[in-house]
Amino acid sequence: MPVLPHAEPFSADGHGIGMLLIHGFTGSPASMRPWATHLAEEGFTVRLPRLPGHGTTWQEMNQTGWSDWYAEAAQGLSELTARCDEVFVAGLSMGGCLALRLAEERADDVSGLVLVNPSIAAGSRTLRAVPVLKHFIGAVRGVCNDIKKPGVEELGYGRTPLRALDSLRALWRVTRADLAKITAPLLIFRSFEDHVVEPLSTHIITQQVSSRHISERILDNSYHVATLDNDAMRIFTESVDFMRTHSRVHAQDVRHAL
Repeated sequence: MPVLPHAEPFSADGHGIGMLLIHGFTGSPASMRPWATHLAEEGFTVRLPRLPGHGTTWQEMNQTGWSDWYAEAAQGLSELTARCDEVFVAGLSMGGCLALRLAEERADDVSGLVLVNPSIAAGSRTLRAVPVLKHFIGAVRGVCNDIKKPGVEELGYGRTPLRALDSLRALWRVTRADLAKITAPLLIFRSFEDHVVEPLSTHIITQQVSSRHISERILDNSYHVATLDNDAMRIFTESVDFMRTHSRVHAQDVRHAL
């Protein structure tokens, strides 16, 4: 299946601190590419994979599920751990949920998490019908492009594939069940106005993880896809500060310089 232009994965090799970036549900690496580029310019080693079924067609995505998406993210983490001294993981929306799952399953490989409007639950009653509807309807109206900044569009699907959505709900459940396993430092960016993910997700995360260091930042000038919105540069720069603050490698470099 041909990949849409600008939906290709991104990688850059830099110093010994790595960052794995994970895009959102029905989105593509394009939503994270400016962030990845900024990190690469700062000298970090970066991996931004394209999750299976994304960046092609929603019909293909309906043939994939959360275990496929997780496997691709885990492969990116393995690539980084093989060449870096330590690795941080960041995710947008569903990518945030996958980042949390990696921190649950591979705690020793994750030095910290940066989440942007992470999705891990939804209070909508309409989602309860998805397990039945998916057998009769292929897709419904999409949720991409929730961006406040004029003239900016997200490269994603205009339709939400229901079989894939039901699998996302399964990912939410298994991830929520193991949140207490997470001890890595956590930085969460949450848009004050988000038309896709409810504040419920961030509340669950901050209340249930075991991390000693948790910071929540409110974005006042962005909607859901904040990595492409008015607050994008704030996310980029503050994530760099977070990595340097919580990096064992950086701390050692500073001590050696003294």
